[in-house]
Amino acid sequence: MKVTERLKKLRALMAEKNIDMYIVPTADFHQSEYVGEHFKARKYITGFSGSAGTAIITMDSAGLWTDGRYFLQAGKQLEGTTVKLFKMGEPNVPTIEEYIENTLSSKGTLGFDGRVVSMGDGQAYEKIVKGKDGSIKYDCDLIDDVWKNENRPPLSEKPAFALDIKYTGESTTSKLERVRKEMKNSGANTHVITSLDDIAWLLNIRGDDIEFFPLILSYVIVTMDELHLFINEAKLSDEIKSTLKENGLTALHPYNDIYDAVKKFSDSDVVLIDPARMNYALYNNIPENVKKIEKQNPCVLFKAMKNPTEIENIKKAQIKDGIAHTKFMYWLKHNVGKEKITEMSASRKLEEFRKEQEGYIRQSFEPICSFGEHAAIVHYTSSPETDIELKEGNFFLTDTGAGFYEGSTDITRTYAFGEIPQIMKDHFTITLQSNLHLAHARFLYGCNGMNLDIVARAPFWNNNLNFNHGTGHGVGYLMNIHEAPTGFRWQYRAHEVHPFEEGMVLTDEPGIYIEGSHGIRIENEILVCKGEQNEYGQFMYFEPITFVPIDLDAVNPDLMTIQEKAWLNKYHKDVYDKISPYLSEDEKTWLKEYTREVK
Repeated sequence: MKVTERLKKLRALMAEKNIDMYIVPTADFHQSEYVGEHFKARKYITGFSGSAGTAIITMDSAGLWTDGRYFLQAGKQLEGTTVKLFKMGEPNVPTIEEYIENTLSSKGTLGFDGRVVSMGDGQAYEKIVKGKDGSIKYDCDLIDDVWKNENRPPLSEKPAFALDIKYTGESTTSKLERVRKEMKNSGANTHVITSLDDIAWLLNIRGDDIEFFPLILSYVIVTMDELHLFINEAKLSDEIKSTLKENGLTALHPYNDIYDAVKKFSDSDVVLIDPARMNYALYNNIPENVKKIEKQNPCVLFKAMKNPTEIENIKKAQIKDGIAHTKFMYWLKHNVGKEKITEMSASRKLEEFRKEQEGYIRQSFEPICSFGEHAAIVHYTSSPETDIELKEGNFFLTDTGAGFYEGSTDITRTYAFGEIPQIMKDHFTITLQSNLHLAHARFLYGCNGMNLDIVARAPFWNNNLNFNHGTGHGVGYLMNIHEAPTGFRWQYRAHEVHPFEEGMVLTDEPGIYIEGSHGIRIENEILVCKGEQNEYGQFMYFEPITFVPIDLDAVNPDLMTIQEKAWLNKYHKDVYDKISPYLSEDEKTWLKEYTREVK
């Protein structure tokens, strides 16, 4: 069924239920950034496959809101669908809330599945609708009514697996103590946790319910002396259940029983809830008379600050991935132009190298392997229909990651093949300068990503250039590859402005994208560390933990300062020292050349 036919069926259902406007976000019941196949309703109804976006359908129009990463991709995928693209953050483009305010008629009805809309968004929509003397219907999954006739994928039934304390560095018992301490400090005696990564961190388990992301569909209720887990019990082995019980689990409940469980909260319960992570339907099931404390789930910050065991493991994972990437770069440089290599076959080859590393589990997100003009599409995903051959004269961008038991990686490299135009070298060098400047930032404790983003963008802005995405994001430990509450971005985003804390791991990934020509991104992971403390305060710095060569074939040294060259040379010395012991003699000789000093 085509998108236009699906929209027609959806509108028939809207008319049947007297719904004037219907919202379809990109979310599951847990406000996850990436979702399992069952939850890809927005993709189904619009045809846009990116990881972020919200669709709004009325009886005579349909719109798709997405961010700068996906402007090019969405523009292509929405062609012929009748769905209009709204480029978020661009001039004269209304926000979702503004569009609802301006488009929903007086006394109109707004509909959505409240399980996939966040509590915060739902309340914002509620306020707008109330001002129009309208109504909300949040108990209708109209997409399912259309999709079930096309065999909507079922919920995942894949088993969970435990993460040993040699990887986590902390038991669930200890983590619960910390959570309960924060609950007490907040004045709460009950905490409903709905975010999958926070539950995985707390319980030291992982799953396979979302492609690439080792998470498991579940909910948790923590009280001062009990722990209740809502999950498909068949996913848990007897060993996992035993370990959870030893670490404080009170009872297991069926996954969807969470909705009835919160209805039973009483006047004596003071419930801590995270508005950004709880869904609107679940929130509305909590009795009105129950006192609620709206605050960020304490697990969010706890898990972002990696403990010494996690840091040691993450560094091991980075070395493993550095070996795989270096072998991959060697293979590319020796074979492009001599044999047919495409975006997809190159991606498979990189995964082959990763699979050679002990402890490899899976890719940590959908690989972005894009050649030439495809690389200008920030989150491009190659397919059999778009797969093209790598040739000389342009760039090949790979933004990929690996999930090891020792942690997750996220690495982007851009490779040049043959002779490339001078403008491409200049763009590559500006991107490299940006990466190096952020990696070597020194700052006082209390700074966040908005404070430091200009350090990265200065080389671009000085040349009247820019890139339309964040400069970096937090990285989870065998978890979400994008992890709150910190990132680098010049625009304000509430979930990314927490000060940098020791032990946080972030990406440093500036880029440039020239539509129809080329795209460049260079990404390393960096660890937040404490520096000197003196009369001025606590100084902080970043430690690069990714070790993969920067392609010197694409660098224009004439644009670089003496300090920038020294930074690059030091980095390449570290790459050679750490990676070369794991290479063949031919690979070592080649790596020596590709990590040579730039003068």
